[in-house]
Amino acid sequence: MLNRDAFLGVRVLDLSRVLAGPFCGMLLADMGAEVIKLEIPGRGDDSRQFPPFVGGESMYYVNLNRGKRSITINLKTDEGRRLLIELVKRCDVLIENFRPGTMERLGLGYDELREANPGLVYAAISGFGQYGPYRERPGYDIIGQAMGGLLSITGWPDGPPTRSGTAIGDILSSLFCCVGILAALNVRERTGEGQMVDVSLVDSVFAALENIPQRFYVDGQVPGRIGNRYEFIYPYDTFHARDGWVVIGIANDAIWDRFIEVTGLKRLGDDPRFASNMLRVENHGALKPLIEEWTTRHEKDAIVELLNEHRVPSCPIYDVREASEDEHIGGARGMVVELEQPGLGAVKVQGNPIKMSETRPVPRGPAPSLGGDTFEVLRDLLGMDLEEYERLNEQGVV
Repeated sequence: MLNRDAFLGVRVLDLSRVLAGPFCGMLLADMGAEVIKLEIPGRGDDSRQFPPFVGGESMYYVNLNRGKRSITINLKTDEGRRLLIELVKRCDVLIENFRPGTMERLGLGYDELREANPGLVYAAISGFGQYGPYRERPGYDIIGQAMGGLLSITGWPDGPPTRSGTAIGDILSSLFCCVGILAALNVRERTGEGQMVDVSLVDSVFAALENIPQRFYVDGQVPGRIGNRYEFIYPYDTFHARDGWVVIGIANDAIWDRFIEVTGLKRLGDDPRFASNMLRVENHGALKPLIEEWTTRHEKDAIVELLNEHRVPSCPIYDVREASEDEHIGGARGMVVELEQPGLGAVKVQGNPIKMSETRPVPRGPAPSLGGDTFEVLRDLLGMDLEEYERLNEQGVV
């Protein structure tokens, strides 16, 4: 039987809210870390108010905070700050996504918390990072996509800059933050010392532009919007089928040769404009309609089946329903899972994409009720008795 707890014994204090930080904490929880989510008393994470709702419960919140425990502490009180410092002494990782300077103004910045726990890995996600001239600017996903360069290259040449259909800046920064946390924990194994992990939405988006900036660095050309095709490979695009759309991705000449053979488009192979990948990229405008003369005569499923049978990468364009119900994605790969959420029964969430042979990252349990674990966490970690907890509760500290 597989052990799913890759990070058994790692305790994470998650002060983050909405998406960028909580997604990172969720990944760690799926991998077996004990994740304690700290929320504002009486209000909680803003995402508890985000749709869609089931039985009054935000599924936005449930999906990003499954497997965590929730405690409420008012960090604007002296007692609340004292409690946080005591918790930090007993945790391995702290995650926050406040605007830079917020934790310092509370007296809870990295320098202060490092004194309490020299082994602490302090992970901060922000719009622009912990240093630099834009440090204190507010940052949201769309700002990361805009200033990181993604909006400028997304969309069609004659259309406006276009945001990605998902909050990809938040997700990318979550992933980079998770990698940074794991690296810092690895260093701590050798040195005993923690460190700060500083991840910016803008940096994360810019890093994810992969080879696009090389066009500018090498020849001075500023890349623009090119629709669904790829800058460096062609055909690598979306094409009309008789009943919808298909993707065809031809990454080298060997695949191109198979494509023109199986489709009967041998005349394209004889056309000097398409004799190499570089030429096909240069002449993509002429090549696409010639391919669509063939694709529009066939149904998308038939195209995909034929091309994949001959090892030519192709697929239909799925909507969320189709992806969720696909026998491979939602089925064999387990990317749709059910959780038993108290008060709601079985609810569906996305599965964890990390598959491992000896440990299994999976949702470990439901999302917590607001502050539902506060007393138990303070009792178990700090030795607080019920009388002390009730006093702090009456004072609005917890």
